[in-house]
Amino acid sequence: MLALLIALCSAISTAGRPARSALRRSPSRSSVALCDAASASSGVSPAWEFDPLEAKSRGRRPKLLKTGSDYVRAEALESGANKFEKMKNEKDGTAAWTEIHELSAKLRAGECTWEELNLDDINLRLKWAGFFHRPKEAPRTFMVRLKVPNGVITAAQARVFADLVEPYGPKLGVVDITTRQNIQLRGITLEDASHVADALLECGLGSFMSGLDNVRNLVGSPIAGLDPHELVDTRPVCAQINSDITGAFRGNPEWANLPRKFNIAVSGSRDDFSHTTINDIGLQAAVHPDCPSEPGFNIVLGGYFSIKRVAESIPMGAWVSARDAPAFSLAVLEVFRDYGRREDRQKTRLMWLLEERGLDWFRAMVNEILARRGVDALRAAAPPPADAFSRRDLLGVHTQRQEGKSWVGVTVPVGRLSVGEVRVLADLADKYSAGEIRLTVEQNALLPNVDTARVPELLAEPALHGGRLRVEHELSLMRGLVSCTGSEFCGQGLVETKHRAVRVAERLDAELELPRLVRLHWTGCPNSCGQAQVGDIGLMGAPAKKLNPETGKMMGVEGVQVFLGGEVGEHPELGSKFETAVPADDDELVPHLRELLISKFGATPRK
Repeated sequence: MLALLIALCSAISTAGRPARSALRRSPSRSSVALCDAASASSGVSPAWEFDPLEAKSRGRRPKLLKTGSDYVRAEALESGANKFEKMKNEKDGTAAWTEIHELSAKLRAGECTWEELNLDDINLRLKWAGFFHRPKEAPRTFMVRLKVPNGVITAAQARVFADLVEPYGPKLGVVDITTRQNIQLRGITLEDASHVADALLECGLGSFMSGLDNVRNLVGSPIAGLDPHELVDTRPVCAQINSDITGAFRGNPEWANLPRKFNIAVSGSRDDFSHTTINDIGLQAAVHPDCPSEPGFNIVLGGYFSIKRVAESIPMGAWVSARDAPAFSLAVLEVFRDYGRREDRQKTRLMWLLEERGLDWFRAMVNEILARRGVDALRAAAPPPADAFSRRDLLGVHTQRQEGKSWVGVTVPVGRLSVGEVRVLADLADKYSAGEIRLTVEQNALLPNVDTARVPELLAEPALHGGRLRVEHELSLMRGLVSCTGSEFCGQGLVETKHRAVRVAERLDAELELPRLVRLHWTGCPNSCGQAQVGDIGLMGAPAKKLNPETGKMMGVEGVQVFLGGEVGEHPELGSKFETAVPADDDELVPHLRELLISKFGATPRK
């Protein structure tokens, strides 16, 4: 069934560009119709009265028969002492799955005003539906975070994204590729929210369970099924885990009241393109000597970034087959849901439970749950390979395992896409890659399954010359540039990141030649959504001071902390703090980074 769904998603985008209807009134009826076949009903949670996709034909919304709290041990709920747990106890976050439609309809009909809405609903609970209010940066608009398991989308789905954000104009209505191979839509109003939620579900994706105390997007290999060095195809694994957790994107209350957010990454090769060691569950492709023909994974647990702590994952000392990986993931979630801390919000991630109870207890609990579900116990971890392996570059042109096929990696600076650029990618995908687009954790896009004979034709496309989208042929900072949202749209951001990152990289690329790829990561705050600690150079927003030439006194300005030494791949390392409080003004930061690139990375001035 999973292989069939993947094939359907890959095939559904051969039609031309849909009509650009006014989506404030009509939710993408044209482009959504192209993806209806991807909306398979398998996996819908029995907690729903009926499949939410049937709401239109039945003329009403289904009721949710259980909430997230109904699945949590009473002792765990009683232990909750922080404001988020109290908020969930007052009204479960899963209520947002129906209320997003009710609130949207009431605002459109004039039955209530924005001022009459419950602030906890608007600012917190709607995150369970994937709608994030931006009260400071863009009041009364929402960022909508999707679920895109393994980062695989179709051209038709991409056009839905463009259609959905286009009404909000070029400043607000943009599409972002995230560091979890995901998509965020910006500028959405609550009046349009029900249309957006329906449009996403109808095209085979969704936004439910993408925020707050839920499992975030399932990350996998962006070259799954294409990779000559692949050990495990991560697509069916990610798809099954996502379906089990989210109820096929409809919402599944069984996993919707966790103590804190939860990240899962699945790696298909030794490159570890999914960055498993900074996730709560990391599944690292590995060949086990006891069953060498069966694909599977060594397991690492507990990695995360936060304001208070940065934790690299620890080995569980166990191996799980790809077949049993979804059941294993649910078993881990069950232990975390029922026994994880729910007091101090800064101590509620999985690592704290592992340290409190110990790996032996945790492993025993997981195996007990697996046995109850008829799943084999975990094997001891497979030994690591003895030979060296260097992580490969995904951008540019690469030969696939399929004869006569190539994938082409397109640079998308800091993952930001305008409506026009989204449609350009969709058009290129339809023309060259059978309507399929792959997203990477570095916020770029890949076009898979391109006929190698047609690669020169693709590279000559005018859309890849003169604009922001390009296929890089030389080493550049732009090629390794990653950035979180920053203060432009995020209330946590201490500095503006995306526009500044592009300006700084362009200036440095014009001045310097690099002997190797240098990955430059920007993050606006210590939550490190931009993953500053994994970059060769990481820049984290922080307060700084500089001399005010008019007063002769020091004044507060936007600044960055500088991290150096992050490594990714088979032997990852987190970078360490190198400098603090460097002013982030372009004219101050560019010379500073120029010296770092020359002294630490061997860059040379261009002639």
